[in-house]
Amino acid sequence: MNSNIKKIRSKLDKLDNELLKILKQRTKLVDLILKNKRFKNQIVDKKRIKVILNKIKKKSLKKKIDTIVTKKIWTAMIKAYIDYEFRNFSKKK
Repeated sequence: MNSNIKKIRSKLDKLDNELLKILKQRTKLVDLILKNKRFKNQIVDKKRIKVILNKIKKKSLKKKIDTIVTKKIWTAMIKAYIDYEFRNFSKKK
C-alpha cells in the first residue's frame, strides 16, 4: 500500500477518535433532554429536525462541504438518537 495512503488513513483514525469524543458529549446532552421529556410522543420533533437539517445545509454550503454528505450524516445521526431515546425512555431517572 502507498505510504501516503497510510499516513492519510492514520490522520483519519485520529479524527475518528475526536469524533467519538464529540459523540460522547452529544449523548450526554441527549440524556439531559430525555430526562426532561415526560411522554414518548415528545421524542420525535419533526419541526426541530427540519430546522436542524436546514441549518446544516446552510453551514455546509458556507464551508464548502458536500451538502448531500452532511444531510446523510445528520439524518442518520438524528435517526440513531431517536432510536436511542426510545430505547432509554423507560430507563431515565
